[in-house]
Amino acid sequence: MFKSTWKKVGLAAGLSLTLITAACGGSGDGSEGDSEESVSEQLGYEITGIESGSGVVNASIDATETYDNLAGWEVTPTSSGAMATALGDAIENEEPIIVTGWTPHWKFAKYDLKYLKDPEGVYGEEEVIKTMVREGLEGDQPEAYQVLDNFNWTVEDMNAVMLDVSDGAEPADAAADWVAENEEKVSEWTDGVEAVDGESLKLVYVEWDSEVASTNVVATVLRDLGYEVEITPVDNSFMWQAVAEGEADGMVAAWLPATHGSQFEEYGDQMVDLGANLEGAKIGAVVPEYMDIDSLEDLEPAE
Repeated sequence: MFKSTWKKVGLAAGLSLTLITAACGGSGDGSEGDSEESVSEQLGYEITGIESGSGVVNASIDATETYDNLAGWEVTPTSSGAMATALGDAIENEEPIIVTGWTPHWKFAKYDLKYLKDPEGVYGEEEVIKTMVREGLEGDQPEAYQVLDNFNWTVEDMNAVMLDVSDGAEPADAAADWVAENEEKVSEWTDGVEAVDGESLKLVYVEWDSEVASTNVVATVLRDLGYEVEITPVDNSFMWQAVAEGEADGMVAAWLPATHGSQFEEYGDQMVDLGANLEGAKIGAVVPEYMDIDSLEDLEPAE
């Protein structure tokens, strides 16, 4: 009796296991793992970019041509805002994604992210953000020139403004709050600078979160000194062209040597380089920390 009962139980258990295995797509020959998509397949062999022509997008395209294992990959240009939205949506659902990234950027304060290692050095080394002004500005508007020359802050400073904006604050309000909370640092930029009476000043910037932050902060400081400051978002090439041709007075948004390298080569000798306003900037391919890859070399070519 006992033998008969256990035989029936064993048969039922075996049948149940067979049905479960079949429902899960298993074949019992180890091929179940072959049906699972790799990370590269889940990504659709795609890197989500920002604006077409930006340095980090161009570097990412170079990466697909430099690394044999990235053969067939595509870099999809979008915008910095669309990239951030796609990243946030992927993280909310814990899905894989690779984006073109840079620091400073608020996303590193909001999410757990990492740069993929770049053994070939396609993305270059550490970058700086420089202030560039039109020729003749020092003579025409010496007070503004001095503030722009003195302007210097840190990655942490910029992140604070960017994060405030990402949480819903207007850029001008976030900048004004930061200036009010950092009087000692701001006083170093305005030391010895006299107030003016309504002089006009035009600044241009590329509409990245980092440059929205820096340009609004500088504009706030200059307005507090009496300047009427007009800030205009433009694309990368026109930002450089506008300063070179005197259509704008300056910018605090020159990422060098890699990101704006081609623009600097074309226009750099037609403007005045006031040096770095921020050090420790970086560009690269960025993924959420939960993704089980650490290097561009961990990816697979498109089939």
